[in-house]
Amino acid sequence: MPAHHLSDEILMAYAAGSLPEPLSLVVVSHVTLCPACRAQMETYEALGGSLIEEIAPVGLPDSALSDIFARLDDEASGPGEADPWGRAPARTPADHRSVDGSVPRPLRDYLGQDLSALNWRSVIRGVEEAEIALDGGEVRTRLMRIQPGVAVPKHTHGGEEVTLVLTGGYSDAGGHYARGDVQVADPTVDHQPVADPGEPCLCLVISDAPLKLTGPIGRWLNPFITY
Repeated sequence: MPAHHLSDEILMAYAAGSLPEPLSLVVVSHVTLCPACRAQMETYEALGGSLIEEIAPVGLPDSALSDIFARLDDEASGPGEADPWGRAPARTPADHRSVDGSVPRPLRDYLGQDLSALNWRSVIRGVEEAEIALDGGEVRTRLMRIQPGVAVPKHTHGGEEVTLVLTGGYSDAGGHYARGDVQVADPTVDHQPVADPGEPCLCLVISDAPLKLTGPIGRWLNPFITY
C-alpha cells in the first residue's frame, strides 16, 4: 500500500474531469496502484453522478439528435484517446491493474510500446529519461530511470513537479518513496533524491518549469541548463 498519496483536491478535480492531460495520466496511474485513492476517487465520481441526477432536465431543440449523429460521423475518436474533458483514457474498472508488473495499464496504453523501445536519453551518469508526448502546454511528461544507489543532483524547482514511483524507490529529506507513492515538489522543496539499492527506480514525472540546482557547483550551472 503506498504511503504518499494524491490530495483530495486533485482526486475531486479528476472525477470532475477538470485536470489537464499530464496530471490526469499521473492520477489514473496512481489509483491503479493505490486501492485507498481508487476507492476515494470512485466515491467522488459517484457523488458527482448523484448531483447530475438531481439537476432538472432542460429541453433540447428538435435538431439536437441529428446534430449529435452528424458530429459522431465527422469527429469519431479512435481507441485509446483521451475523452472530451482531457482525462486520461482507460477508466473502466478492468483497467485498474498492471499489465507487466511495473507499468500500470493506463500508462502502457499511452506508451504503446515496451519500455526498452522508448527513446531513452542520458541526463547524467546513471539517470535516463524518455519523453511522453501529451497535450500539456508547457508541462513536460516523461519517464525517469535512476540506477540503484545513484543520487540526483541537489535541486529545487521553478514550478511544480509531480513524481509517481513505478518500480524501485528513492529517499530524500521528505522521506522514502516506493512503488505507487507520489511526491509533489515546488519551489519550497530543496532535495536530493537517492535511488534505493537493488533495482532501478522508474518514475513517471510531470513538471511545469525547469529545476534549479542548489549544490555548491550546481548554482553556477543553472544559467546553462533547461532541465
